[in-house]
Amino acid sequence: MFKTDITALLGIEYPCFQGAMAWVADADIAAAVSNAGGLGIIAAGSAPADWVRAQIRRAREKTDRIFGVNIMLMSPTAPDIAQLVIDEKIQVVTTGAGNPGKYMPMWKQAGIKVIPVIASVAQAKRMQRVGADAVVAEGCEAGGHIGELTTMTLVPQVVDAVDIPVVAAGGIADGRGIAAAFMLGAKGVQVGTRFLVAKECNVHDNFKDAVIECGDIGTIVTGRSTGHPVRVIKNQLARENLKLERETQDIEKIEEQLTGTLRLAVVEGDTKKGSLMAGQSAGMVTKRQTAEEIITEMFSQAEKLLAR
Repeated sequence: MFKTDITALLGIEYPCFQGAMAWVADADIAAAVSNAGGLGIIAAGSAPADWVRAQIRRAREKTDRIFGVNIMLMSPTAPDIAQLVIDEKIQVVTTGAGNPGKYMPMWKQAGIKVIPVIASVAQAKRMQRVGADAVVAEGCEAGGHIGELTTMTLVPQVVDAVDIPVVAAGGIADGRGIAAAFMLGAKGVQVGTRFLVAKECNVHDNFKDAVIECGDIGTIVTGRSTGHPVRVIKNQLARENLKLERETQDIEKIEEQLTGTLRLAVVEGDTKKGSLMAGQSAGMVTKRQTAEEIITEMFSQAEKLLAR
C-alpha cells in the first residue's frame, strides 16, 4: 500500500521521515524510527563533529537499518559535518538553512542521497537543479524555523514544479494528514511534533507534558521581525519575545533574546523560560507512545482512509 518513490529511493517500509529537531533528534529516537520502518534522522544542529559522530555510531549499535543526518548549513560546524557524513558512510542527508550546492559533488561521489528541506517553489527548483534526490516541502504549521506558506498550498505547487519526489511536512500527526499529503501529490511525509512525545525521545518530561497539554491555538510564531520566524508553544518566554518585538526595532537585542533557550526546554525542562519548539499539530498529540506505535497507528489509519 505504501510503496512510493520515497520507499523505493531509500529502501524503507513506510514513507515517513522523523523531523530533524535540534537538541531532540539524537541516536535514540532516530534508531527507534528506523527500526519501526521509517527514516530516523539525527539532527546535527550546531553541534561539533565529535558529538555527531558519537550519535551516528550509537545509532548503528541500535539499528541495522538506514537512518539519516540533518545538516543545518548556516552552522559554523556544517563543513565538518559535511565531510563527516562521507567518512561515516551515511546514506541519506537532509539539509536546512542554506543551499547545499557546494557539497553536492562530494556527497554524490560518495553515493549519498540528498533531500533538502524547502519552504517555497523557488527553493525546490533550485534544489532540483543542484542535484537533490527529493525535497521536503515544509509548511508554516511546522514547529521551529518556518516559512510563510501552509502545507496545503505549498505541497501541490512544489509537486507541480519539480520532477523529483516531494515529502510533505508541517501539521502532519495522524493518518488523516498522511492521506491528505498523498492526495496533494506527496510521496512521503515528515513528522516532527508527534515524535517529541515518543518514549524513545530524550526530551525532558516537562516538554512532553507541554506538547500533550497544548491546544489547537497553543502555538505562536516569534521572530518575524528578524526575518527568522519560529513556531513555539505559548509560554512566558514566547510572550516576552513578542512584547520585545512590538516595543523595539533593535534586531540584535531581539535575536539575543531569541537564541540559546531551546536547550533550557529540551534538557532542563524549563517550560517558562525555555523555547518549546513545536508545530500546530501539538493540539492533536494526546498520549505518549513508542515510535513503532506512532508509525503503525498513523499508517493504519491512512491506509483505511485511502482505501475508500
